[in-house]
Amino acid sequence: MRPRSVFLRTTLLALVVAGASATLAACGRKPAQTTPPLAVDAAPASRQSIATFLSLDGQIAPLEQSTLAFQQNGTILKINVNIGDMVRKGELLATIDPRTLEAQLSQARAQAAQQSASAQGSVVGYPVQVQTNQAAVQSAKANLDNAKLVYDQNKQLYKQGYVSETALQQSQANYVSAQQSYNNAVVGLRNNVVSYQNVKAQQAGAAAASAQADVLSTQLSQTYLYAPYDAVVANRLVDPGAYASPSQPVLQVARVDKVWINVNVPDEDLPYVHPGITVSYQSSSLPGRRFTGPVQTVNLVPTAGTLSYLARLQVQNPGYVLRGGMLVTVTVTKARAPNAIVVPRSAVAQTPSGNIVYVVADNKAQAVPVRVGVQTDTLAQVTSPRITPGTMVVTTRPDALKDGSEVAVSNGNAPAGASVH
Repeated sequence: MRPRSVFLRTTLLALVVAGASATLAACGRKPAQTTPPLAVDAAPASRQSIATFLSLDGQIAPLEQSTLAFQQNGTILKINVNIGDMVRKGELLATIDPRTLEAQLSQARAQAAQQSASAQGSVVGYPVQVQTNQAAVQSAKANLDNAKLVYDQNKQLYKQGYVSETALQQSQANYVSAQQSYNNAVVGLRNNVVSYQNVKAQQAGAAAASAQADVLSTQLSQTYLYAPYDAVVANRLVDPGAYASPSQPVLQVARVDKVWINVNVPDEDLPYVHPGITVSYQSSSLPGRRFTGPVQTVNLVPTAGTLSYLARLQVQNPGYVLRGGMLVTVTVTKARAPNAIVVPRSAVAQTPSGNIVYVVADNKAQAVPVRVGVQTDTLAQVTSPRITPGTMVVTTRPDALKDGSEVAVSNGNAPAGASVH
C-alpha cells in the first residue's frame, strides 16, 4: 500500500471520529434557560359610582339664643320655669311686683277721664256762647247807630231851637250808654277767642293725661316676662326676691327645634362649599347616626385672625338630639362620577406618554392607554374603549411591566385565557 493512500485514509477516519464525537457531545447538553412569567395580582374593572370627599370640623349652635331681662325695675315675685324646661312662645316666665305701677295707672286714667270730660263740656258750650256774643254785638251796634243818629239830629235841632237842652243832654247820654254797651259786647266776643284757646288747652291736657296713662299701661305690661319663641330654658340667673332691672339678666332661652351647624372652611376648600349644596354630618356623641342638610350661607369675610370662612347649615332637629356645642364632622362631596368604569388605583401606571393600565390576555400583559377621572385612595375612574366591566387589570407593580410581558396571575381572579375587550 502506498504511503499517500494510508495517510488519506487515516485523516478521513479522524475527521469522522471527531464529527461523531461532536455530535454525541451536542446531544448530551441541557436546553438553554428561559425567563419565567412575572407573578402578578389582577382584578376586574367594574361599573359603579365613585366620589371624593372633604371632611370639615363643625359645631352645633341653637337657631336663636336670647338673654331675657325685665324692662322695669322691681322686686321679682315669681319665676315659673327652671333650667331645661321647654316653653312656648308667649308663655309667662316671670313677674315683678306691679302694685306701684298699677296705682299710678289708676290715677292717670282718672285724671285723663276728668280732663277729657271738662274739655268735652267746653267744646259743647263754646259754639252757643259764640253765637250769643255775636248777637249781642250786632244788637249793641244797632243801638249805637240809632243813638248816634238821634244825638246828631238833636244837636241840629237844638241849634235851631226846636228841642230843649234837656232833650239834647238825654240823647247824648243815650249815645254814650250805647257806645259803652257796644264796647262791652265786643269785649265779650273777643273773650270767646280766649275761651277757644282754653278749650284747646283743655283738650291738649286731656290728650297728655291719656298718653301718660298709655305709658304707664305699657310699663305695667313690662312687669311680666314672656317667652319670645318656642325654646328651652338654658339658664336661670336669679331667684324670686331679687331686684330686677333692665341691666339684670333673669333667664337665658334657646330655640332648638332648628339648629345651626357652623363650619369653618379653609380658603383652599371654598370651591367645594357654596350655598345650596347638600352635605352630610355626624357626631361622635350620636354614634351610628348620619344626617344631611343644605348649606345655607358662606360668609364673604374670613373669620378674624384666620384664612377660613364660616359656612352655616340650618337643619331641623326632631327630638332635640342635636345639642348646642356638639362637635360634628361635615362631609362635602368634592367630585362624583356616577356609572363610571372603576379599577383599583394601584392598576394605574404613569408613563411619559400618559396613564396606562395593563390588561391580562393569554397570560400576557398588554398596555392600554386610559384617561383618569375621579380618584380615591383605593379606586380610580378610567375611560378607554378597551376597558369595560370585567376586564382584568394588573394591580401589582404595573410600572415594572412592559407591553407583552408574560405574567402569571397569582390571586386566582383571572382565567388563563382572559381576553382583552
